[in-house]
Amino acid sequence: MVLKLRRSIVLASRSPQRLKLAIGEGWAVTVMAPPEAVEANAAARGKQESLQEYVQRLAQTKAEAVVSMGITGTILACDTLSEISGLVLGKPCDRQDARKMLLKLSGKRHRVFTGVCLWQSPQLAPLFGVAESVLEMAPITNEILQWYLASGLWQGKAGACGFQDENLPLTLIAGSPSNVVGLPLETVQALLTSMDQQLAENGQQS
Repeated sequence: MVLKLRRSIVLASRSPQRLKLAIGEGWAVTVMAPPEAVEANAAARGKQESLQEYVQRLAQTKAEAVVSMGITGTILACDTLSEISGLVLGKPCDRQDARKMLLKLSGKRHRVFTGVCLWQSPQLAPLFGVAESVLEMAPITNEILQWYLASGLWQGKAGACGFQDENLPLTLIAGSPSNVVGLPLETVQALLTSMDQQLAENGQQS
Protein backbone atom coordinates (compact mmCIF):
# COMPACT_ATOMS: atom_id res chain seq x y z
CA MET A 1 0.00 0.00 0.00
CA VAL A 2 1.29 3.44 -0.97
CA LEU A 3 0.77 6.14 1.63
CA LYS A 4 0.16 9.64 0.34
CA LEU A 5 2.36 12.20 2.06
CA ARG A 6 0.70 15.20 3.69
CA ARG A 7 1.16 18.41 1.75
CA SER A 8 3.61 20.75 3.46
CA ILE A 9 2.64 24.43 3.55
CA VAL A 10 4.58 27.42 4.84
CA LEU A 11 1.88 29.81 6.04
CA ALA A 12 3.06 33.42 5.83
CA SER A 13 0.60 34.66 8.42
CA ARG A 14 0.20 35.06 12.17
CA SER A 15 -3.60 34.71 11.93
CA PRO A 16 -4.95 31.90 14.13
CA GLN A 17 -8.03 31.70 11.91
CA ARG A 18 -5.96 31.03 8.79
CA LEU A 19 -3.86 28.48 10.65
CA LYS A 20 -6.97 26.64 11.83
CA LEU A 21 -8.37 26.46 8.31
CA ALA A 22 -5.04 25.30 6.86
CA ILE A 23 -4.68 22.54 9.45
CA GLY A 24 -8.28 21.55 8.78
CA GLU A 25 -7.30 20.81 5.18
CA GLY A 26 -4.92 18.16 6.45
CA TRP A 27 -1.79 20.07 5.51
CA ALA A 28 1.44 19.91 7.48
CA VAL A 29 1.64 23.62 8.30
CA THR A 30 4.69 25.61 9.32
CA VAL A 31 3.98 29.20 10.36
CA MET A 32 6.55 31.69 9.12
CA ALA A 33 4.94 35.11 9.47
CA PRO A 34 6.66 38.06 7.78
CA PRO A 35 7.81 40.89 10.08
CA GLU A 36 4.97 43.17 11.14
CA ALA A 37 6.80 46.08 9.53
CA VAL A 38 6.28 44.48 6.11
CA GLU A 39 2.52 44.91 6.35
CA ALA A 40 2.78 48.30 8.04
CA ASN A 41 5.13 49.61 5.34
CA ALA A 42 3.17 48.24 2.38
CA ALA A 43 2.45 50.96 -0.15
CA ALA A 44 -0.99 52.52 -0.05
CA ARG A 45 -3.47 51.62 -2.75
CA GLY A 46 -2.71 53.36 -6.02
CA LYS A 47 -5.31 55.60 -7.65
CA GLN A 48 -5.58 53.28 -10.67
CA GLU A 49 -5.29 50.08 -8.64
CA SER A 50 -8.46 48.03 -8.16
CA LEU A 51 -9.18 46.51 -4.78
CA GLN A 52 -8.57 43.06 -6.28
CA GLU A 53 -5.14 44.16 -7.53
CA TYR A 54 -4.39 45.77 -4.19
CA VAL A 55 -5.05 42.71 -2.00
CA GLN A 56 -3.15 40.55 -4.48
CA ARG A 57 -0.13 42.85 -4.26
CA LEU A 58 -0.27 42.88 -0.47
CA ALA A 59 -0.32 39.08 -0.41
CA GLN A 60 2.66 39.02 -2.78
CA THR A 61 4.56 41.42 -0.50
CA LYS A 62 4.11 39.03 2.43
CA ALA A 63 5.27 36.03 0.38
CA GLU A 64 8.30 37.93 -0.91
CA ALA A 65 9.27 38.84 2.66
CA VAL A 66 9.25 35.16 3.65
CA VAL A 67 11.24 34.12 0.57
CA SER A 68 13.78 36.86 1.31
CA MET A 69 14.34 35.18 4.69
CA GLY A 70 15.67 32.15 2.82
CA ILE A 71 12.54 30.05 3.26
CA THR A 72 11.78 27.54 0.50
CA GLY A 73 8.85 25.22 -0.20
CA THR A 74 5.15 25.91 -0.77
CA ILE A 75 4.61 29.38 0.66
CA LEU A 76 1.04 30.60 1.12
CA ALA A 77 0.33 34.27 1.84
CA CYS A 78 -2.99 36.12 2.02
CA ASP A 79 -4.32 39.59 2.67
CA THR A 80 -7.97 40.41 3.44
CA LEU A 81 -9.83 43.72 3.24
CA SER A 82 -13.46 44.78 3.55
CA GLU A 83 -15.17 47.38 1.36
CA ILE A 84 -18.41 49.27 1.77
CA SER A 85 -19.64 51.95 -0.61
CA GLY A 86 -16.11 52.52 -1.92
CA LEU A 87 -14.57 52.78 1.55
CA VAL A 88 -11.82 50.24 2.25
CA LEU A 89 -11.68 48.83 5.76
CA GLY A 90 -8.49 47.16 6.89
CA LYS A 91 -7.56 46.12 10.41
CA PRO A 92 -8.61 48.61 13.10
CA CYS A 93 -5.75 50.37 14.88
CA ASP A 94 -7.58 50.61 18.22
CA ARG A 95 -10.95 50.14 19.92
CA GLN A 96 -12.33 53.49 18.76
CA ASP A 97 -11.38 52.69 15.18
CA ALA A 98 -13.10 49.30 15.52
CA ARG A 99 -16.25 51.02 16.83
CA LYS A 100 -16.37 53.33 13.81
CA MET A 101 -16.00 50.39 11.42
CA LEU A 102 -18.72 48.34 13.07
CA LEU A 103 -21.15 51.26 13.03
CA LYS A 104 -20.32 51.83 9.36
CA LEU A 105 -21.21 48.19 8.57
CA SER A 106 -24.32 48.08 10.77
CA GLY A 107 -27.49 47.48 8.76
CA LYS A 108 -25.66 47.29 5.42
CA ARG A 109 -24.03 44.93 2.95
CA HIS A 110 -20.29 44.92 2.41
CA ARG A 111 -17.75 42.96 0.41
CA VAL A 112 -14.73 41.03 1.61
CA PHE A 113 -11.73 40.49 -0.68
CA THR A 114 -8.79 38.18 -0.07
CA GLY A 115 -5.71 38.19 -2.25
CA VAL A 116 -3.74 34.94 -2.36
CA CYS A 117 -0.12 34.35 -3.33
CA LEU A 118 1.02 30.73 -3.64
CA TRP A 119 4.72 30.34 -4.31
CA GLN A 120 6.62 27.11 -4.79
CA SER A 121 10.04 28.59 -4.15
CA PRO A 122 12.51 28.40 -5.77
CA GLN A 123 11.18 26.10 -8.50
CA LEU A 124 8.25 28.16 -9.83
CA ALA A 125 7.06 31.72 -10.22
CA PRO A 126 4.35 32.81 -7.76
CA LEU A 127 0.70 32.16 -8.55
CA PHE A 128 -2.10 34.57 -7.65
CA GLY A 129 -5.83 34.58 -7.00
CA VAL A 130 -8.51 36.79 -5.48
CA ALA A 131 -11.74 35.74 -3.77
CA GLU A 132 -14.77 37.93 -3.10
CA SER A 133 -17.68 37.43 -0.71
CA VAL A 134 -20.71 39.55 0.17
CA LEU A 135 -21.92 39.91 3.75
CA GLU A 136 -24.82 41.68 5.36
CA MET A 137 -24.82 42.93 8.92
CA ALA A 138 -28.18 43.46 10.59
CA PRO A 139 -28.46 46.63 12.67
CA ILE A 140 -26.12 46.08 15.58
CA THR A 141 -27.51 46.84 19.04
CA ASN A 142 -25.54 48.92 21.50
CA GLU A 143 -25.41 45.92 23.84
CA ILE A 144 -23.77 43.69 21.22
CA LEU A 145 -21.49 46.51 20.10
CA GLN A 146 -20.17 47.13 23.61
CA TRP A 147 -19.77 43.41 24.30
CA TYR A 148 -17.85 42.84 21.08
CA LEU A 149 -15.56 45.81 21.61
CA ALA A 150 -14.83 44.66 25.17
CA SER A 151 -14.13 41.10 23.99
CA GLY A 152 -11.18 42.19 21.83
CA LEU A 153 -12.30 39.82 19.07
CA TRP A 154 -12.13 42.70 16.59
CA GLN A 155 -8.35 42.88 16.82
CA GLY A 156 -6.46 41.91 13.67
CA LYS A 157 -9.61 41.53 11.57
CA ALA A 158 -10.49 43.43 8.42
CA GLY A 159 -13.54 45.59 9.06
CA ALA A 160 -13.18 44.90 12.81
CA CYS A 161 -15.44 41.86 12.64
CA GLY A 162 -15.14 38.12 12.19
CA PHE A 163 -17.79 36.04 10.45
CA GLN A 164 -16.96 33.19 12.82
CA ASP A 165 -17.45 35.29 15.96
CA GLU A 166 -20.55 34.57 18.03
CA ASN A 167 -23.34 37.13 18.49
CA LEU A 168 -22.39 39.30 15.52
CA PRO A 169 -25.47 39.63 13.26
CA LEU A 170 -23.63 38.73 10.04
CA THR A 171 -25.13 36.80 7.13
CA LEU A 172 -23.18 35.48 4.14
CA ILE A 173 -25.03 36.56 1.00
CA ALA A 174 -22.61 35.29 -1.66
CA GLY A 175 -19.15 33.79 -1.95
CA SER A 176 -16.96 31.57 0.16
CA PRO A 177 -17.28 31.50 3.97
CA SER A 178 -13.59 30.57 4.28
CA ASN A 179 -12.74 33.72 2.34
CA VAL A 180 -14.51 35.80 4.98
CA VAL A 181 -12.37 34.13 7.64
CA GLY A 182 -9.26 35.05 5.63
CA LEU A 183 -8.21 31.91 3.75
CA PRO A 184 -10.36 31.23 0.64
CA LEU A 185 -9.91 27.47 0.40
CA GLU A 186 -11.51 27.11 -3.03
CA THR A 187 -9.10 29.66 -4.49
CA VAL A 188 -6.11 28.09 -2.74
CA GLN A 189 -7.03 24.59 -3.93
CA ALA A 190 -7.31 25.82 -7.52
CA LEU A 191 -3.85 27.39 -7.26
CA LEU A 192 -2.43 24.22 -5.71
CA THR A 193 -3.80 22.19 -8.62
CA SER A 194 -2.16 24.57 -11.08
CA MET A 195 1.09 24.42 -9.12
CA ASP A 196 1.07 20.61 -9.08
CA GLN A 197 0.50 20.55 -12.84
CA GLN A 198 3.48 22.82 -13.41
CA LEU A 199 5.66 20.72 -11.14
CA ALA A 200 4.58 17.54 -12.93
CA GLU A 201 5.44 19.08 -16.28
CA ASN A 202 8.87 19.94 -14.88
CA GLY A 203 9.29 16.43 -13.48
CA GLN A 204 9.27 17.66 -9.88
CA GLN A 205 7.17 16.97 -6.78
CA SER A 206 5.59 19.42 -4.34
